[in-house]
Amino acid sequence: MHEVEVKGILSARNGMNLYRGCSHGCIYCDSRSTCYQMNHVFEDIEVKRNCLEVLESELRRKRTKCMISTGAMSDPYLPLERTLQYTRKSLELIRDLGFGATVLTKSDLVLRDLDVIEAIHRSTRFVLQMTLTTYDESLCAILEPHVASTRRRFEVLQRFREAGIPTVVWLSPILPFINDTKENLEGILTYCNDAGVKGIICFDMGVTLRSGDREYFYAALDRHFPGLKERYIQTYGNAYSLLSPNHPQLMAQLKSFCRENNMLCRPDQVFAYLSEFEEKNRPVQLSFFTE
Repeated sequence: MHEVEVKGILSARNGMNLYRGCSHGCIYCDSRSTCYQMNHVFEDIEVKRNCLEVLESELRRKRTKCMISTGAMSDPYLPLERTLQYTRKSLELIRDLGFGATVLTKSDLVLRDLDVIEAIHRSTRFVLQMTLTTYDESLCAILEPHVASTRRRFEVLQRFREAGIPTVVWLSPILPFINDTKENLEGILTYCNDAGVKGIICFDMGVTLRSGDREYFYAALDRHFPGLKERYIQTYGNAYSLLSPNHPQLMAQLKSFCRENNMLCRPDQVFAYLSEFEEKNRPVQLSFFTE
């Protein structure tokens, strides 16, 4: 871990990353890509030590309330969050200043902050986003070695359902020749149905690879799936987008499931839902008419 100071924390679309880098060890992580110009070892987490002061200043300057999101580039519930509590404190600011929030994570540590999250959702809206990729627990431990198991993440989704807080699942990535099977998808979708998720985000049944990410992924394939790297290279060359050969069937399976269970499925629909700010308990405006 190392600390830096920042001048800004919110993006143009009101997203924020309190940390930079990750210790989850997911073998496919796009955030490792060199295009993001991270000038430190990926596992040496960069902590934005003045993030809370900057966040409060930026929220107070906003003319209209909105949804604040976190988790796009670095999980806000990394192990060091247990002691630093920057994510929790940022949610407390969001609560106190009347904004909504959405968090994307693979960690069950989010349950620690359920009290703050429930308070946000009582006045505005909170949406939990959680990534699920691999139903088989032993395979999950290889692909995503240092995070909560898929079963545990499902239990988190269930707990949020019990609390009346909406959830969205990221079904991504689906790795060709590894977890791109009908059986894997059926297991994940069963979890989604049982947890009552609002929507599922899946752009394609596949994975993207580019410089930095590709090398880490291929090294993991050599360790855990001998010979599979060569199959990837033979099939995809140096392509950025690697679609599963089962892409058409799996996407049809996903879309059919979402229709049958009344879940949002198109990414644009889900993103519109995530960005929609809702102000609850607004005072009723009374109109008086005279004749």
